[in-house]
Amino acid sequence: MRLSFVVPAYNEESYLPDCLESILKQTAGLAEPAEIIVVNNASTDRTREVALNYPGVRVVDEMRKGLTFARQAGFAASTGELIANVDADTRLPSCWLSTAEHLFASHPDMVCLSGPFRYYDIDGVNRWIAEGLWWITAPLTYRITGFMVLGANFIAKRTALQQIGGFDTNISFYGEDTNLALRLSKVGKVRFAMNFYILGSARRILKEGLAKTFWVYGMNYCAIAFRKGPYTKVHKDIR
Repeated sequence: MRLSFVVPAYNEESYLPDCLESILKQTAGLAEPAEIIVVNNASTDRTREVALNYPGVRVVDEMRKGLTFARQAGFAASTGELIANVDADTRLPSCWLSTAEHLFASHPDMVCLSGPFRYYDIDGVNRWIAEGLWWITAPLTYRITGFMVLGANFIAKRTALQQIGGFDTNISFYGEDTNLALRLSKVGKVRFAMNFYILGSARRILKEGLAKTFWVYGMNYCAIAFRKGPYTKVHKDIR
């Protein structure tokens, strides 16, 4: 099935090149060329110009600032049967595409696939703790609820996204991925696989601290999963 990448980007001129290069490298040999869409979400830097430097990369401008507005704009502009959302500060590991292909082929009832972070810009001890927390919390949480999505790393079937009406633009940032996972779980299997990881920046952890970052993510997950609304109402930009 044809794969479309949607990369939401707000002032990501410094991170975006590595992200796009990793996507282009992974998809170079596909029989059906992948579609790559960068959603320029009201950027004030050179994000748009950087994206346009890459042949085959299309830019969609979404001037309403907010992650779900960007995701929805990218989805609306895409044509693939599988829609991959990755953050602009992530990089695809060499096993990313082959793992996705295998899991979608072996789980025909799956409508969404997601997985955890591994970090490329944090030192040894902190990296070990941060990635260890994913291994401790994610499998248990997924087993309890049956759904989980990391917004920086997921692939969803177009038909499933259409069934649920796309992304909920009433949620600007925190909890938007859990909201998506919950709604997608109503129409098919949402799988969170620890071997379907993405290489991500630890800039949020470095800025806000490890404990606070995981606390905020965990509380917003629980709030959406059990109360139907985000715990954190306002997204404070970390750049």
